[in-house]
Amino acid sequence: MSAPDQLLVVIDPVARRSDGESVRIAKDVLCGGAAAKVCLPDTPEEFARALARRGGRRPVVVGDDRALVRAVGLLHGSDRAELSLVPVGPEETVRLASALGAPLGPVSAARTALGGVRRRMDLLVDEDGGVVVGELRVPEGGRAAVPAPSTVRGWGTARSLVRTLVGPPPGAARVPQMRGHRLRVEVDGRLLGDDLVDGVTVAAHDGTARVELRPRASRPVRYAARRTVTISCTAGPGFHYRADTLVGGPVASRTWTVRPSSWSLVLPPGA
Repeated sequence: MSAPDQLLVVIDPVARRSDGESVRIAKDVLCGGAAAKVCLPDTPEEFARALARRGGRRPVVVGDDRALVRAVGLLHGSDRAELSLVPVGPEETVRLASALGAPLGPVSAARTALGGVRRRMDLLVDEDGGVVVGELRVPEGGRAAVPAPSTVRGWGTARSLVRTLVGPPPGAARVPQMRGHRLRVEVDGRLLGDDLVDGVTVAAHDGTARVELRPRASRPVRYAARRTVTISCTAGPGFHYRADTLVGGPVASRTWTVRPSSWSLVLPPGA
C-alpha cells in the first residue's frame, strides 16, 4: 500500500461530544478506504503529539474550525504540511472550512480525504508563531469569542474570503470592542494610515495580504501587501484582534508576515 493510503485520523474531542454519529460515519468511510490509525486526543497537547508522531501517514482532522486552525498552526512550514479535513459541528463552527471548499457532509468529506486533490494555501504568521487561516479583524468586532492561547492563533486562505467566515462559539465570553483608538497600519514598511479607525481586515490570497483600512473620517483604503502587515495602537492600552475563531490581545503592536503556499488542504477535484 502506498504512502498516500496511510492515514492518521485525529478526532477532536469537541466533535466527539457534539456529533458522535457524524464522527462514526466519517471514521467508517475512512477506515474502509485506507489503512487508518485513529487517534482520540482529549487535550491540545495530545492533539499536537498525535500530529508530531504521524510518521509517513497523511493526517485527517475530524472537527470544527478550531481544530482546523490548530492543525494548520502545528503543520505549516514543515516538509509535509498537508491536511485533510472532515468538518463536524454546528453550522456556525464550520464556516471557515466551508469557505475554504471542504465538503460539510461526513460521507462526502471523508471520500474527499481519500480521493481529493491538494490545493496550496496561503497563510499569515505573526511574530509569536500564531497563524490565521481565514481572516484577521481589528478590532475583534465585539462578538463573543475565546481569548487565543499563545501557542495557536490561526489563519490562511484559499479563495476570496468574506468577513463573516467564522462565528463565535455558543456561550463564549465577550471581549469589549475597542472604541476611539488610533491605529497605525504599515504594509511592506509603507505607512497606510495613522488615525482613528472603524476597523482593519486582512486576508491572505494569491500570495499577498489583502488589507482594508476603514478610517473613521475618510473612505476605506485598500492595499495588497507582499511581505508584512504591522498594526500598532498609538493611543490607549492596546487592541484586541480576531484571527479566525480566536481573539488575541490586548497588544500594543503585532506584525503578520505573508507565507504563500505554506500548507495544503485536500479538496474535491475541481474545487
